[in-house]
Amino acid sequence: MSGALLHVGFDVLAWAAAALSFIWLTRYAGVHFPPSRSHDFPYLAALMFGAGVGAVVFGTANLWLSQQQGFGRSIEGAVAGGILAVELYKRSASITERTGARFALPFAVGVAVGRIGCFLAGLDDFTHGSPTTLPWGIDFGDGVLRHPVQLYESAAMAAFALVYVMAALRGKAFVIENGFYLAVGFYGVQRFAWEFIKPYGPLIGPFTLFHLLSAAILAYAALMIVTAPRARIADDTAVA
Repeated sequence: MSGALLHVGFDVLAWAAAALSFIWLTRYAGVHFPPSRSHDFPYLAALMFGAGVGAVVFGTANLWLSQQQGFGRSIEGAVAGGILAVELYKRSASITERTGARFALPFAVGVAVGRIGCFLAGLDDFTHGSPTTLPWGIDFGDGVLRHPVQLYESAAMAAFALVYVMAALRGKAFVIENGFYLAVGFYGVQRFAWEFIKPYGPLIGPFTLFHLLSAAILAYAALMIVTAPRARIADDTAVA
């Protein structure tokens, strides 16, 4: 099977794993989330539209900055685009409540699974790391050992998912209610680190487009956590 087909297969598997993780967490593990309008069709339409546009715009821009041809897709671009579209929709619809809590585990699981597909896609996916002399470097077919940075990211998000689940099962209200911001904040931190060992073209000094996007996502997450309702932060019991 070609790398491209493997990538598509793991994209589908990532969506399925994300959905199943949410079903397990809510129906079988008994974790409850604050009421929100994240199930509304306009909300989901804004999310999907923003994620789709962000994925292509940022993915393609990074290719061009790296002197590559064609059009690309980016998980981080999808995250940024989805967040921006949802926040704009919430403002237009006068929605003031936090709506992302239920997406924390599906997001982490989806990235953890999806990045394995990126790894299996090889050089064509342009998500590999820079050359390395470390013993776990991977030859993607051209005789050069490179950082398997896709697996680094997959392992990091899997670790977050595990820690998140342990906290959620213990009824930690702060983690449950702010889980999405914790997830994307952690994603931004680890992605910022991995960017230093990727072959992407710089945008400002040594920093790539995704360095700046990672910093922006982290800043957003930090702002949302800091401004979370104090009464809920203080409450460390299960959310009804």
